[in-house]
Amino acid sequence: MPLLFAIAMVGATVGGLLARQRRGELARLNDQLRQINAALRRQAKIESYAPALSYAPVGSKIPESEVIVDPQKQRLIAYLRTGKNYLRNQAPDKAFPEFKAALDLARSLGDHVEEKKAARGLGASLQRQGKYKEAINYHSMVLNISKVTGEDAGVTEAYGAIADCYTELGELEKAGKFYDKYIARLENE
Repeated sequence: MPLLFAIAMVGATVGGLLARQRRGELARLNDQLRQINAALRRQAKIESYAPALSYAPVGSKIPESEVIVDPQKQRLIAYLRTGKNYLRNQAPDKAFPEFKAALDLARSLGDHVEEKKAARGLGASLQRQGKYKEAINYHSMVLNISKVTGEDAGVTEAYGAIADCYTELGELEKAGKFYDKYIARLENE
């Protein structure tokens, strides 16, 4: 009996040491992923700053009398701008209702481009509030809208944001999968 007890103690000690070592490796990997993500985001911003900017000829401005203004669309854009300003000013709790109103209005208008912008804003505001599971839902909505419309603006950022959320939740395997998708898209852009 003492021999079995000794073997069990050695097994428990080895298991505990291996678990501690694995936790350290995961923490180190998590830090590396965050550093890589930050570097890739900086690089993406630098490389994507107006890459295909073309300038309109000077005399081609459309007279204001010919511009058709939809008041619903103006209100939608106002919600998006207000939400974006709240995010810039570190007020994600105030940004959320603006983006939510924009999402509802975009859906009622059938405007998928603005719907996707509103979903991105909702995801960002929730993420900054530490509500990562809810944020993942809205970032995933961006991916779904892109899939439906075939227009993929914002998909790369959505992958990165989802990966960041999973990292914060401690779900590193899921985070790794989304970081892989994020990095693959950055390499292809």
